[in-house]
Amino acid sequence: MSDLIQLAALGPRGRFQADNRHEIRSVTELPVAEMSLVPSVFVYRSLAALRQAPTMPAAERAAALTKAGQLFATETIADLSVREYEHVVSRVSGVPISAVRAATRYIADVARQVCQAVQDVRPAGADRDPRARRLVWSRRADVLAVNAAGNHPAAQSRWLEAVALGYRVAVRPSPREPFTAHRLVGALRAAGFRDDHLVLLPTEPTVSDDLIGGADLALVYGGEVIGKYATDRSVLTQGVGRSKILLTGQDWRHQVDAIVGSIGHAGGTTCTNTTAIFVEHDPAQVADAIAQRLANLPSRPPEAEDAVLPVQSVATARMLDTYLRSHGAGTTAWLGGDGIVDELGDGSAVLRPAVFQVGRGDAPQLGIELPFPCVWIAPWSSADGVTPLRNSLALRVIGADGQALIEQILDEPTIGTAYVGDCDDHWSTPELLPDGRIVEFLMQTKSYVNAVLC
Repeated sequence: MSDLIQLAALGPRGRFQADNRHEIRSVTELPVAEMSLVPSVFVYRSLAALRQAPTMPAAERAAALTKAGQLFATETIADLSVREYEHVVSRVSGVPISAVRAATRYIADVARQVCQAVQDVRPAGADRDPRARRLVWSRRADVLAVNAAGNHPAAQSRWLEAVALGYRVAVRPSPREPFTAHRLVGALRAAGFRDDHLVLLPTEPTVSDDLIGGADLALVYGGEVIGKYATDRSVLTQGVGRSKILLTGQDWRHQVDAIVGSIGHAGGTTCTNTTAIFVEHDPAQVADAIAQRLANLPSRPPEAEDAVLPVQSVATARMLDTYLRSHGAGTTAWLGGDGIVDELGDGSAVLRPAVFQVGRGDAPQLGIELPFPCVWIAPWSSADGVTPLRNSLALRVIGADGQALIEQILDEPTIGTAYVGDCDDHWSTPELLPDGRIVEFLMQTKSYVNAVLC
């Protein structure tokens, strides 16, 4: 047990090793780390300390964030070098090592650019200096709680927007993959943020309610929490992606590589991976072409240099396989119908891709999102319009020859980001993100009237 990585809580007074700990296992079900779990009283005291802490000046925040990104991507933090960190994330999460490395670079880029990025979306006419404007852009609150995601390391970059805006942030790392959140908080502290500006509070699931309820605002991830907090205006929920592609016209074959990439990039583990494709003419031809490409992807352990598919324990893989087959009943399986579990012989299994064709654009399977390359292909006609495309984190449109359809897509409030033409639908930068900016949730515009200016 002494060889296990020890992930301490990071409280307002520094590192804290709790007696209650959570064991973190690799995809082969071997223990690799222990994470301290803090009780409710520790959460409440930490939130109180965050509220009392002064706000770091904007220029200092920008410099510290840039430095933190560099430290995150290059230095040893909490006794893990960047290569050791990437290896353990891959072994625990099952995300291919190449995708983990790309996420490391992405997080560093976000940290460097996020201060300018949040300012770029400030409402026109709003300025923090009331002497210059009569509108003031200000934080809605001071303390943000983050119930972090664990599906992919890059998801941790989102709450950096709050840090850039001067929020004090309390992060509850995902027990599924806590290493990225732990490393990022450690990098921010090493770069100059005070311990009472940023805390990492691993907790039991029952204690997470105390964290979310005790903060001013909260950012939560996971499909199971959306219903719980859907009507709470102090909580921003981030759930499943349900990203889609619309293929219109008949000239789609030159786009097959890009379509396959949108399904399988990062092992199919992100919220921007395509899970549904709507085809105007012949869905079967599209399904066949995609299945042929995905079938050739190799099965490798997640830390292998040529790994491109996710890996889970055999038990988890078989559970996902059972779910897929039961929900795929009545559809046409082009790939994965005989199973998606490819055991590696060490207690883990590769999750192979799946391609299923459904008969109509409102089939219930089109809402299914699974943590590996799995896509459902449906027919579409111009008469359907945007109705079957709703509730999409990202939508890529290929072949659309009319501006009217694009305008309808842009006007549809349940479609997060629209990609038109040859750009990748998993492409994003710190300025353009598929699910918008949490800054819109964190900030508000106030009117300011000064008698001198009237």
